[in-house]
Amino acid sequence: MKSPDIFGKAVLDYFHKNSPEDIIVFSDDFDEDIIPVEYLFRNYATMPLLEQKALDLAEGKILDVGCCAGSHALYLQEKGKNITAIDISPGAIEVARLRGIKNAAVQDFFNLKNQEFDTVLLLMNGSGIIGKLKNLTDFFNHLKNILAPNGKILIDSSDLQYLFDADEDGGIWVNPNQYYGELTYQIQYKNEKSEKFDWLYIDFNTLEFAAESNGFTCTLLKKGEHYDYLAMLKLS
Repeated sequence: MKSPDIFGKAVLDYFHKNSPEDIIVFSDDFDEDIIPVEYLFRNYATMPLLEQKALDLAEGKILDVGCCAGSHALYLQEKGKNITAIDISPGAIEVARLRGIKNAAVQDFFNLKNQEFDTVLLLMNGSGIIGKLKNLTDFFNHLKNILAPNGKILIDSSDLQYLFDADEDGGIWVNPNQYYGELTYQIQYKNEKSEKFDWLYIDFNTLEFAAESNGFTCTLLKKGEHYDYLAMLKLS
């Protein structure tokens, strides 16, 4: 059975003022959380500093991966940038187009072919789409196929180490059989719930090691307020 378009239905309801509700996030590892739908429509001034920094650095032919309602792409388009926005959610892309984004498409990032970009944006924990650490090499190989010469990837993520209780020596206990940033989520909107999906949070040191092992440089551009960071990846 096809998983419902949770984000698409939520942003469509918000855009059309059709009694929108919060998106509920479930995980086996943590208490349920919410995503206020209006947050997906924020403007540049209300975006986290990491996102602002990434948008300021975006140049050339830009790809916004997982654009959702299109807030990042809309800002860049208004600045006269050459921006392509993609998402796997048909509803999200419909809203992005309704908001005026000229080049928005329903597209799985990992199936993108025959195009090259100078800047690839992977924001709002952009590492999430990688799913698991074991997929990192496939991720980097795909980037090699879509990056223009001297192109760059701007990606943000978080180190979830803070969620684990430290012992008196400052160490943490984690499952030795699973990286602590590998989570499984379900999301719900109104009376519909998605299938479970993998989502990856990756600490900077692990990202840097994986990048260098796959022919990329990895530069820490900015740290956020809560164990999050923005990094830039470029081919070595």
